[in-house]
Amino acid sequence: MKIVVLDGYAANPGDLSWEGMKVLGECTIYDRTAPEEVLERAAGAEAILTNKVIINADHMAALPELKYIGVLATGYNVVDTTAAKERGIIVTNIPSYSTASVAQMVFSHILNITQQVQHHSEEVHKGRWADNKDFCFWDTPLIELRDKKIGLVGLGNTGYTTARVAIGFGMQVYAFLNPTSSCHRKSRKWSWISCSANAISSVCTARLHRRHAKW
Repeated sequence: MKIVVLDGYAANPGDLSWEGMKVLGECTIYDRTAPEEVLERAAGAEAILTNKVIINADHMAALPELKYIGVLATGYNVVDTTAAKERGIIVTNIPSYSTASVAQMVFSHILNITQQVQHHSEEVHKGRWADNKDFCFWDTPLIELRDKKIGLVGLGNTGYTTARVAIGFGMQVYAFLNPTSSCHRKSRKWSWISCSANAISSVCTARLHRRHAKW
């Protein structure tokens, strides 16, 4: 079996091993692949692995041996799944590989906004705390998260983990969910979340990838 990894650097910049994949067949790994290089590099491949390189219907039509596309990420919007289904090509993704790290990053940003840690650290290193007449030193308002509202767009693995962290801080958690979702506890319309939440985090795949905070 011929396997081609189109952009393996993001998943493995050198700290991991591809040996487990190489035993499956002839395996060629590229750090990065430009759009115009896809067909040349994937020619004859039965399996393609991609992170952010787009695989569209035209690519699939030109790769008759292709049977499998593996996305080395959670979002699979880089693959034309409709075209893949029509051609019987299996497409997989990795839905939970970054759950904990994304939840941690969400609160890294929130805490940076509420505490201004970097700013205060820089000012302390300048001697402003040591020179301060009072024991307490702050240069911006310090905001506690307890009882603040956080709106999560999506409540899958990542959204649920983020919600658990938020609850640990004493925050009120609300979610904007897919209308077909069976989970309705503290589910709110987008209009309510966008107007009422103190912080909003998009923790869904390939939709509304923005974070907004207001206090």
